[in-house]
Amino acid sequence: MTHHSAHRDRFCRDGLPPRDQWPDFLLDRPEYHYPPRLNCAVELLDRNLERGRGDHPALVTPAETLTYAQLADRVDRIARVLVDRLGLVPGNRVLLRSANNAWMVAAYFAVLKAGGIVVATMPLLRAKELSEMLAKARISHALCDARLVAELRKAAAPALRHLVTWGDGMLEAMVAEADPGFPACDTAADDICLIGFTSGSTGVPKATLHFHRDMLAICDGYAMQVLKPEATDIFIGSPPLAFTFGLGGLVLFPFRVGATAVLLERAPPEDLPAAIARHRASICFTAPTAYRVMAGLAAQHDLSSLRRCVSAGEALPRPIFDAWHQATGLALMDGIGATEMLHIFIAAPAEAIRPGATGLPVPGYRARVVDEAGREVPRGTAGRLAVQGPTGCRYLDDPRQAQYVQAGWNITGDTYIQDADGYFWYQARNDDMIVSAGYNIAGPEVEAALLTHPSVAECGVVGAPDAERGMVVRAYVVPKPGYSADAALARALQDHVKAEIAPYKYPRSVVFVATLPRTETGKLQRFALRRQAGEAG
Repeated sequence: MTHHSAHRDRFCRDGLPPRDQWPDFLLDRPEYHYPPRLNCAVELLDRNLERGRGDHPALVTPAETLTYAQLADRVDRIARVLVDRLGLVPGNRVLLRSANNAWMVAAYFAVLKAGGIVVATMPLLRAKELSEMLAKARISHALCDARLVAELRKAAAPALRHLVTWGDGMLEAMVAEADPGFPACDTAADDICLIGFTSGSTGVPKATLHFHRDMLAICDGYAMQVLKPEATDIFIGSPPLAFTFGLGGLVLFPFRVGATAVLLERAPPEDLPAAIARHRASICFTAPTAYRVMAGLAAQHDLSSLRRCVSAGEALPRPIFDAWHQATGLALMDGIGATEMLHIFIAAPAEAIRPGATGLPVPGYRARVVDEAGREVPRGTAGRLAVQGPTGCRYLDDPRQAQYVQAGWNITGDTYIQDADGYFWYQARNDDMIVSAGYNIAGPEVEAALLTHPSVAECGVVGAPDAERGMVVRAYVVPKPGYSADAALARALQDHVKAEIAPYKYPRSVVFVATLPRTETGKLQRFALRRQAGEAG
């Protein structure tokens, strides 16, 4: 049911897919019963003041620490700047561009509170990529960290009317002059508040639309029922806030319970263990590759404050799970999410983790493995993952909606097996399955086998064209320092894989490289490796 929208600018509402192309939304559980009028900034930030959490630290950064009351005041003043000085009306899109810091979070909540629609962008994006987003979302306003404004100024932005920077005193001066207090826009629960652009691991990014109620649903689903945070927790991690994995894990989830978030502008895995120890962080969010590096550094730092460690962004190989468990005694909480679904929808609570499995559907979601026709396949059979829940895919004016949503189900693009106990086991992205001489081979399985060899720092496995077999398995390997990238090591890796998994899955081609192509969120860009493999032949 659609309630009266607060949006005066209806561009995004008019760009929603036809209703018959929406997924089925499951909102029957009591935790997903939201009132028809809802502003998520009020629920996630202002409610903490009502609950007496105003003096509790909300954000800790190298530059400043803000209590919930201090953050709320900054949010209100930025909202006043947006509305009173920059003419923002509900439904306008506002581009945010910054590393993870307190001004970014305050700007984010100010846009939400004013009824605008956030478009957060990764710090490393260049003018060409920003131009695509500015045009696609017809963005009228931008708030940007002054250190990152150069690429934005170079971008084509036909609809952009206002660009305000912080860090150079511009926004700070406006905020200082603004009156305190801001009455939240009376938004509908199903008013759009966020455009999440997909991270581009498959090429052209898509713009996903999310409602105010969706922002709460991921907190009341995954966070409250799987992660189970407490008000005393201190969250830390590396994902950018422009990535919905980072937004949930480093802002929405801690704010829903009145906890504290540590925000680091740079959080490479070499630096994160020291930051965990320094801040006594208890919940960490980062990618599998980071946990692999951190496992090797764990003995040098006091990580005893950690109680939950969440891995997402890409599949978690079993060797990384084992290495982290051995180094810290903690079982990594794997999870699969999607920008289309906003956050994690399959995971396991700490007490139900099965090493190597992604987990079970988050309460309120249901998932199944289907064939090309959408029919559920027998347990133990590989197929396409299909999901329904309180969140789901709605692309902005994009014909690919009909591919992602089929018969009311979100088809995530992943190949999975569901076992007899209901656990879901990741195989590959659908387009990462390698068909070689009639065998179906999952690239991530070969990667996991390679990662157990002491010489391998990182690897990516794709199919390469082959006249005889159709495709062969090609491994791109970054060797650890001290190992010679030569034919002898290639043969050793091939023999190692044959001993670890079925011999027909071994990489017939091994290419040593200095780095692997990754998105800013840390995902391996297998499409780039496939392109390389195709060009190399």
